[in-house]
Amino acid sequence: MRKKEDDDELEDRGGLKPSSGPYKWLASFHRDLMAGAVMGGVVHTIVAPIERAKLLLQTQESNLAIVTGGRRKFKGTLDFMFRTVREEGILSLWRGNGSSVLRYYPSVALNFSLKDLYRNILRNGCFQDDHVFSGASANFIAGAAAGCTTLILIYPLDIAHTRLAADIGRTDVRQFRGIYHFLSTIVKKDGIRGIYRGLPASLQGMIVHRGLYFGGFDTMKEILSEESKTELALWKRWMVAQAVTTSAGLLSYPLDTVRRRMMMQSGLEQPMYRSTLDCWRMIYRAEGVTSFYRGALSNVFRSTGAAAILVLYDEVKKFMNWGGL
Repeated sequence: MRKKEDDDELEDRGGLKPSSGPYKWLASFHRDLMAGAVMGGVVHTIVAPIERAKLLLQTQESNLAIVTGGRRKFKGTLDFMFRTVREEGILSLWRGNGSSVLRYYPSVALNFSLKDLYRNILRNGCFQDDHVFSGASANFIAGAAAGCTTLILIYPLDIAHTRLAADIGRTDVRQFRGIYHFLSTIVKKDGIRGIYRGLPASLQGMIVHRGLYFGGFDTMKEILSEESKTELALWKRWMVAQAVTTSAGLLSYPLDTVRRRMMMQSGLEQPMYRSTLDCWRMIYRAEGVTSFYRGALSNVFRSTGAAAILVLYDEVKKFMNWGGL
């Protein structure tokens, strides 16, 4: 009886409730999946203009509409905002958001639910006797594994989002008309391989980013909860989430830049980069180190939305638990 009270108290403080059997980690999977899906689309729609600014700043050196179209390059986020609204209208700031929401609902839902699932398996599954993976190591490994699994499943939507957001100009001059048009065009030119262009570089970045994003937040939340012996205040969780999200974004940003550049190669008759390593080398030689961080400031502002998702995920799970879902 006392053990059950301790388990409930730990879960209320944001910790992980121990499993009482080898398959108990499946019990809350559906709730985790729903909690992740509830907030993904709304939060991402709010930060969509900043997301598009980041993508265009990252990819403009390999964007044919800019490189061969004679268009002036964007100097920064504000320059992108003003020029885009003036030339294409205010709604164009949300271009690619439809594919992004389609990608983000399963992405957020799977990331969070798989992260909790993998963490519970590592802590309470096969390794229960010797605790090979526990504490911070389980958090970081589970976060990285969840990120990679999700990326593989939704990658066609991910690359579609990048290409549609980077497609500049009014409707009559744009390269792609929507998700289906992009996917069908690339499959005709490059086959299935074309819609998975940049996957190796993306997996490398995902290991770093999701490992730090999920692992860092869960580890800090557990440490602070143990110290306070009570549920961690919302503002403290927000501060931890913001610090972790910003740090994870900056540390993995060069990897994200390379993966976005590789995505831009799909459908090209003469790709600019032969491989991920060649992309790293050419960006460094032609543009310098700073180019790997182009758009990083926009990403810092965008990280506010990602931090909100980390905090709201726990709140939505509590609401669903209270409602018996």
